[in-house]
Amino acid sequence: MPDIVNPETHHERSDVNVRALLWFAAIFIVFAAVTHLVLWVMFKQFASMARNTPSPALTSIARPADAALPQIPRLQPFPTREPRGKETMPPNTSTPVVDMVEMRANEDQLLNNPGWVDKQKGIVRLPIEVAKQIAVQRLNQGAKP
Repeated sequence: MPDIVNPETHHERSDVNVRALLWFAAIFIVFAAVTHLVLWVMFKQFASMARNTPSPALTSIARPADAALPQIPRLQPFPTREPRGKETMPPNTSTPVVDMVEMRANEDQLLNNPGWVDKQKGIVRLPIEVAKQIAVQRLNQGAKP
């Protein structure tokens, strides 16, 4: 078999410009290093500025001297200070703490004592312990609670 010879076909000497590719890689690495260096310097500068600067007020409104109290009208009474420094409570009022105690006492009374919910329809309120016992008995008997 004779060799096939094609005089127009030959080896290409430069598929890729290797010199340009190496220059691109070198410039890319230098640019990346410079960028990281600049970012590091900026970070250090901003960090030192943040450490040295006191934190500003959250709002531009000046904080009043009695900022612990909400503005008037108040939904709950708070002790008021008289000019002599003495605190007084408004008459015939309760504080949030007293209201919470009263609310819990009312809830405990409803939870632990029987009473009518709707007398005309015959709906009653049972103490919680009795209601639990009835629910357990129904479950034991196979009925739905």
